[in-house]
Amino acid sequence: MINTAPSRGTKIFPDFSWDRIETVMLDMDGTLLDKHFDDYFWEVYVPEHYSLIHDIAVHEAKKQLLDKYRQVENTLEWTDLKYWSHELGLDIAELKMRINHLIGVHPYVIEFLEFCLKSRKKLYLITNAHSQTLSIKLEKTSIGPWFDRIICAEEVGFAKEESEFWVHLKNMLEYTPQTTMLADDTEKVLRSAEQAGIQHLIYVARPSSRQPIQYSTKYPSIDFFKELIQK
Repeated sequence: MINTAPSRGTKIFPDFSWDRIETVMLDMDGTLLDKHFDDYFWEVYVPEHYSLIHDIAVHEAKKQLLDKYRQVENTLEWTDLKYWSHELGLDIAELKMRINHLIGVHPYVIEFLEFCLKSRKKLYLITNAHSQTLSIKLEKTSIGPWFDRIICAEEVGFAKEESEFWVHLKNMLEYTPQTTMLADDTEKVLRSAEQAGIQHLIYVARPSSRQPIQYSTKYPSIDFFKELIQK
């Protein structure tokens, strides 16, 4: 279902020429894939199981988990399934597999990937997702073959929010920052990429189909990728 709730903020529309773009970098969760899966998993499904093994109320489990989440936000640990399995005493990868039917691709993503392919753009999937999560989602969605290369933050050694990520990424991929587009649903990531010289930055304002659209106050925003497809 497409969310039709009122949007927040004033939208800055993308304004660029595809002739100047050689490389397209795309985030995965919230950008290509509906973030509803991740939100439900970490905010509902994990607390339910955590409450059972610790014999506490679900609301107390949510409170404890939120504190744990905040401690490692914007770091590699936040997406590390092995870290969370050890920290919480749960098999996080197995729990994700149990509800993988909730994993879904956003509308118009495949059409956008087709457009990039026909336009002969280099396509890179750049994600903070742990390799186990990546495998689960690529198997479910079959979007992997569209990309020239897929990079996990754990492979780089830093989260995308960290400036060091982009320094190391530049040594791993062949791209020119001035002719590169990055689409992401996290402003901190876009800010870090901007500081690294990436010129064309797109904020995905509808990461979850179950949440209101919220536009960036600084970066050009899109609701759907069809807005970037040149007719």
